[in-house]
Amino acid sequence: MFLDQEQKPILTMRFARRDEVPQIVALLAEDKLGAAREDLSTPLSQAYYEAFDAMADSPDNEMLVAEVDGKIVGCLQLTFIPGLSRLGALRGQIESVRVSAAQRGSGHGRRMFEWAIARCREKGCKTVQLTADKSRADAHRFYGSLGFVASHEGLKLTF
Repeated sequence: MFLDQEQKPILTMRFARRDEVPQIVALLAEDKLGAAREDLSTPLSQAYYEAFDAMADSPDNEMLVAEVDGKIVGCLQLTFIPGLSRLGALRGQIESVRVSAAQRGSGHGRRMFEWAIARCREKGCKTVQLTADKSRADAHRFYGSLGFVASHEGLKLTF
């Protein structure tokens, strides 16, 4: 939890609940790229719930929401990836990061990342990584301000 100068909570990170899947998908769809990828039809596709259930059943995945005054204002997914490289180092992968349009610029994104990085350290990760679409110039600047370095070129094959 993060506190303001008067010691009042301003942002809380917690594990998402299944009944919050529609709110999370709505956050994912709140930008140009997400709007093209997500389906907000009612009822929401069962595929979203199946994906949430699979993440919830895995000890290596965490779907988190950020709250302010009991209202969800952001989300992110953490995946912990064991590997042999770097002496068997565990990696933390940060994905599906969104801050609601109304809350962007509030500092919540930075607090979410501070929390996620601390969580990765707590789990024993030696590296924290993320991907960001090349068109998201503002996101790249933001991630750089957090200490992330564009050290690799990522490639994807989408089906």
